[in-house]
This record gives sequence, structure tokens and C-alpha cells, in this order.
Amino acid sequence: MLNGVDAKHALYREDGRWYNHLELFPGALFDAQGYVVFETQDDYGNCPQLRREKELNVTGGICNIPGYVRVR
Repeated sequence: MLNGVDAKHALYREDGRWYNHLELFPGALFDAQGYVVFETQDDYGNCPQLRREKELNVTGGICNIPGYVRVR
């Protein structure tokens, strides 16, 4: 559990725009201001803000993903 978020895989990037890929679910992506949780691999795979290439690129940062939780 990281910052009260129950996730099997959690990744952090300060600017929220680039990550390695989540591999276990529920999974969470964190940035300096908050986080977004993907309960299932389908939720993750169907998120239109995520561009899956060699790395995971997030258009506009994770703060633009529905369900983003701002903690700061």
C-alpha cells in the first residue's frame, strides 16, 4: 500500500507523462500531485489518454485521466 492506495503495482513520475508499463492490477500511476488507479487490465487498456509504446506515454499527464485523485 502506497499513500493509502491498495495497488499490486505502483509507478511514480514527477510530471505524470511517462512511465514503464503497469503489469499487475489493481495498478496505480502517481505524479507529484496525485494518482490514478486502474482496477483491472481492461480499465488500463481502454484508457484513451494512455499511449502504449515501448514505454507508456500519457497525453497531458495523468491529471487529465478521469478518476485522478489530487492529494496536494
